[in-house]
Amino acid sequence: MLIAQEEDHSSISLLAEVSRTISNEDDINKVLRLVLFIMSEHMNMLRGMITILNRDTLEIVINESFGLTNEEKERGRYKIGEGIIGRVVKTGKTLIVPCINNEPLFLDRTRSRGKSKKDGLCFICIPIKAGTEIIGTLSADRQIEQLKGEENTKKNKADKGQGDMLQHYVDQLSIIAAMISQAVRLRQLAHEESVKNPLENKSAEKLLKHKLHQEEHNEESISEEERPANIIGNTKPMISLFKMIEKIAKTNATTLILGESGVGKELVASAIHFKSHRYNNSFIKFNCAALPESIVESELFGHEKGAFTGASATRQGRFELAHTGTIFLDEVGELSLPVQAKLLRILQEKEFERVGGSKTIQVDVRVIAATNRNLEELIQSGLFREDLYYRLNIFPITVPPLRERKTDILLLADYFVEKYNAANQKGIRRISTTAIDMLMRYHWPGNVRELQNCMERAVILSEDNVIHGYHLPPTLQTAESSGTPYTGSLQQKLDAIEKEMIMEALKRTKGNMSRAAIQLGLSDRIMGLRIKKFDIDYRKFRP
Repeated sequence: MLIAQEEDHSSISLLAEVSRTISNEDDINKVLRLVLFIMSEHMNMLRGMITILNRDTLEIVINESFGLTNEEKERGRYKIGEGIIGRVVKTGKTLIVPCINNEPLFLDRTRSRGKSKKDGLCFICIPIKAGTEIIGTLSADRQIEQLKGEENTKKNKADKGQGDMLQHYVDQLSIIAAMISQAVRLRQLAHEESVKNPLENKSAEKLLKHKLHQEEHNEESISEEERPANIIGNTKPMISLFKMIEKIAKTNATTLILGESGVGKELVASAIHFKSHRYNNSFIKFNCAALPESIVESELFGHEKGAFTGASATRQGRFELAHTGTIFLDEVGELSLPVQAKLLRILQEKEFERVGGSKTIQVDVRVIAATNRNLEELIQSGLFREDLYYRLNIFPITVPPLRERKTDILLLADYFVEKYNAANQKGIRRISTTAIDMLMRYHWPGNVRELQNCMERAVILSEDNVIHGYHLPPTLQTAESSGTPYTGSLQQKLDAIEKEMIMEALKRTKGNMSRAAIQLGLSDRIMGLRIKKFDIDYRKFRP
């Protein structure tokens, strides 16, 4: 009975993790990759493949795989009825090959299994269905001896055999195949569309995914065409921002982007430019606070030869370089009053003179400005021109701070983990529960920029492919999140790590204290004492 319960818990854990992945991830290719990765961890799978059927060409191709190189994956192409995979697509029935060395139908098109590797290898192929239609397959390799060993272990520990391990394995694959069928259908449609028209490779998947998202979540949303490609966010404040960007981008109006430091004002400016009719022309960025006041005027408007010491040649300024395009002036509140006067003239007359020059230069430039300062207060202090403020403030956009878009935090964290995984050749697979709690509780005064720095640090520090709470910066290590006071002694640090490890084990075992104790190498008595010491409610980890 105990063995059967352990199997049930293992299956529930596997299926729950697959379900969370499908529910929480929007990228269809990433969903299928993660599902195969989860299967490999839970099911001792040597290789796994998800194939899709192109109904136009009647060719079956490997869409995602685990344990195959790109070259091996590309070789995996089949016709309906050809080989094991083709037969499963044709009949819609599961096929089990107990030993691939003895099965002539097994073609091994990928050539990923050498002759020696085929010995003792079992292959299982499950049809993926959309209603009654076969749209692809889910297949996996397992070692026969390993399967027999698991079965013998189970039978030795139980009074009676609790069923066939191979059938148990097939049942798990069948359930997963049903769970991913919608994602495979989307990928099938996108693949068929890309074969017809390579330039529209993403259109079918994006439109269908958006339609499904709207049907499942009856809430305010926007189309994929309206959503800027360079900004992440699904909260209502961000959707409102995206809609404003869409409206403003189609005009030539001067735009003022407001928001705290680190919220991504430059990304908003970039989105406006690349959604406008000027997208093929220059997008020039200039930080008004990055250079001394004496240099700013020359940088913006250029200078003539001999205009000042060191001006050995005529130089074009940023406004000339941005002709017919867009210029983004970040921290515009830092400009001196003389430069503000020149900027006002450009906005009104579309003309200026270089430093030390008398020739009037005409420019066609769209100006997007940004600041994290209160310009109205600067006007009252005499530090900012009121007429310039009203000229800039034709279309004000406020970018929400991160604390007002909490549900976007994990989306951004996942994006940064992926980014710094690639940059640092790391393999971070997930963020621990404790770390997630800390990220969600923190108030993020530095906004997205601070979150980005936190995740880069955490990716670099992680040694077990998991981001734990202790990988996050000290500013996030609060008493509330770590369960320890602010004294910072060695014992308290060890307690915090011990508590997190116990919570992670309880999460993996769905609140089963005995199984968690076994994983941690503790006795049930010690586990009970630790649960009491750290005031952990193991019941909240149960389904």
